[in-house]
Order: sequence, then C-alpha cells, then structure tokens
Amino acid sequence: MQVTATDELLRKLASAMPLSRRSFLTRTALGLTASVAAGGCRASDDKKLPASLRSPDEPIFHNSRDWEEVRGLFSLNPDVVHMSALYVASHPKPVRDAIEYYRRELDTNPVVFLNQQNRRRVNEARDAAARYLGVEERDDIALTDSTTMGLGLVYNGLRLGEGDEVVTTLNDYYVTHESLRLASERKGIVVRRVQLYEDIHKATEDSLTKVIVDAINPRTRALALTWVHSGTGLKLPIARICNAVQRLNAKRDDAERVLVVVDGVHGFGVEDVTMPGMGCDFFIAGCHKWLFGPRGTGIIWGSAQGWERMQPIVPSFHDDGTREAWMTGTDVTGRTDGRRMTPGGFKPFEHQWAISEAFAMHEELGKARVQRRTHDLASQLKEGLRKMRHVSLRTPMSQKLSAGIVCLEVDGMDPWTAVARLRERGIIATVTPYAERYLRFAPSIRNSPQEVEKALEGVRALA
Repeated sequence: MQVTATDELLRKLASAMPLSRRSFLTRTALGLTASVAAGGCRASDDKKLPASLRSPDEPIFHNSRDWEEVRGLFSLNPDVVHMSALYVASHPKPVRDAIEYYRRELDTNPVVFLNQQNRRRVNEARDAAARYLGVEERDDIALTDSTTMGLGLVYNGLRLGEGDEVVTTLNDYYVTHESLRLASERKGIVVRRVQLYEDIHKATEDSLTKVIVDAINPRTRALALTWVHSGTGLKLPIARICNAVQRLNAKRDDAERVLVVVDGVHGFGVEDVTMPGMGCDFFIAGCHKWLFGPRGTGIIWGSAQGWERMQPIVPSFHDDGTREAWMTGTDVTGRTDGRRMTPGGFKPFEHQWAISEAFAMHEELGKARVQRRTHDLASQLKEGLRKMRHVSLRTPMSQKLSAGIVCLEVDGMDPWTAVARLRERGIIATVTPYAERYLRFAPSIRNSPQEVEKALEGVRALA
C-alpha cells in the first residue's frame, strides 16, 4: 500500500479547495487520509478519482446561461423527447459522479468510510437543503427516501387526538389520502375532504384560498395540501392560503393552531420560493424529480411550531439525545426536530450524500432562471395545445396557477393509447394516476423549445 503517494495526491486536491458550500472533496480527502491511517483502507489512486470532482468554488457549468450545456449533463437518449421530469430523475453528471465516488469508496472499505463520512455528509446535505429553502437551521430539515415516506411520517406523527380534524381536498393524491386514513384509524382523527373547484379553468387564487379557509372549523388542527397537483397541474396559492390561516391562528391558543402541511414535490426544483415566503408549517418533497437529485431521496422541513407538535415514529440514528437517553435509561427530552425525525437504518448512503450536488446545480443555475425556463416551456406547450381542436387542456394557462405539469385529453382516445402512440414517435409522456386519467407532459430544464415543438407535432398526429 503506497500511503505516502495517496496522501500526497489527496493533499494536493484538498489544498486547492477552500471550505465553502459543497465542501465535497476537501473533507472527503481528509476523511480518507484519516481512514487509511486508522483502518488500513485502500485509498483511491489517480485512475479511480472521477474527473468531475472539483473544488467547491469551481463551477459546474462553463456557461450556466447555456441551456444546451445543462441538457448535456444528462445521459438521456438523445433520440427521445423526455417530457417526464415529474416521474423519476435521470441523474445529471455531478450527481452521477458523486454517487459513483461514494459507492466505490463504500465498496472498498464500507465500515471505515461509513464511520468517517456519514454524519458529515448528512449534515452537508441538510445544509444544502437549508440554503435552497432559504432557512437558517439545518436541524429543521429531516432526510427521507421520498415524498411518500415524508407524508407518512408527518401525518402519522402529528400530535392529534380523537375528534381532531384534518382538512384535505378531493383533488389530492392517493398518498395524502392514504396517509391520513391510516392516521385516522390509529388516532381517531376526523379527515374531511373539500372540492377545490367545479371548473378548473374558472379557478382563481382567491377562489381556491376561500374554499380551503372556509373549510376550517373549531376542531380543525391541520390542512393537508398539495402545492402542484400531479393530476391536473394546478398550483395552489400556498403563500396566500398560509397568510389567511395565520390571521385565523392569531385568535387561537397554541394547541389549537391550524398547521399547514404541504406536499411540495412538483414545485420543488421549479418554483423560486423560500419557506419563510411560503409560510407553511411542514414542507415535504422527494429530491428525485424536478430537483434531479439522487433517486430514493427526500426532505421534510418543519417550522418551530410544527416540530413542537410532531412525534417521530421511526428511530433516528442522527439524534444524540434519544440515543443517550436509551444508554442511560433516562427519559427523552427536548422537542422533535429534523435530526430526530430523520429515519434511522442503513441507506443507499451514496445517494443520500450526493443530494448536495443537486442543490449545488440549481444554485448555480439560479432558482429564478430555472423557474422562468420551466414556465416558458410549459407555456409554449399549453399555447400550442389549446389551438388544437381535438385537445381539451386540463391545466390552467396562468403561470400563477400552474408550474411544469401539463395535462390534457385527446378526443376519442384514452390516455394509455395516446402515450403508446407518442412513444412510437419517440416522445415520452405519462398518464395521471387518478380516477380521472389524463395524458400528461412535464417539460423541464433538460428540454428545449425544439423538443416542445416535437411534442406538439406528436399530439397533432393523434387527431
């Protein structure tokens, strides 16, 4: 084993990288050097280091304003138009390389590398999430495997009693409804669903806010909402709803405050907002959709008021307080937070640690530019679709009431047939997984205006 040569290589890599955001390789180099000395770990040589591992201050892009360069980060089949960002991510190059680097080192010496890296990398991932969400405390963020896991943890962990009520909508997805059903069976809570609109094209920010706020009664303790609906593409005015709820909460005791819980996955990685600006109490999202993070990752963010009313239901490996209480036989004290809420157990650690790279990519592109690009492509698609006589658009035209999802019906054709016909033309679309099934597109920053036109040509051919 040539430790001296390896140490020199890692020292050179580390010396070029001042500590700052994404302290990716500097700290890894230090950790590997320590693990070589402590555990005899076979360290990486020149040939095994991914070419893209770079200084934290080295940009991902040569020109972050070049959308073709952004598209080039993805290993997508170039002969296919991928209009499916809402489903599951293709890993962009920085995420791919980070996963591969971590995977290789874990395979080389799993015990030493895991013990050296896990807490540090989890904290870096939560730091990156905090920056992206515009919050100060990484301890307000829990890491999960998906939106589904996050919603299940939150709705079943809320401190609610028999007769307490949660209001959701008839338009929400299966995971929200099923999580609430399970919570109601365990706790005896009441779940009430309201209809958001009769005609989606007549819905407004005011009307949507009114329906939800008017549904709150003295027994209501939480609202279970979805930011961008995957079945229609409708985007709720969450900030406006939260402002109205805050005014209502000002007249209530702390224990009776209405918490606003948001499934945010289809706005996460698209919309240029922060948690203070949104105003909700819990925000849950997977990272492997529009953020293009590692598959099998997600987050929960909670406000101080939200965490006060949360009871974890899965043991955590990241909360020293609960482990210390177990070892000493004392009571667990302190409030729940993101550390205590992060489920323990052994993970695909290389994926969880690589979340930081997805956040870094979006930070470098700029959240406002990502939002503008996604909205522009979706608007181009909707404008083209609404001119087709054989198409009925099911997504609002307004960018205030929609994001990147575009849903439609083709006259005389079920959506599964439409998807199959489009795939024959090299266009990937999906079908909404609801009782009312629509054909669905999801243009994103990995697409181009030319690809939107190809998608429109494909839909025209369905006439």
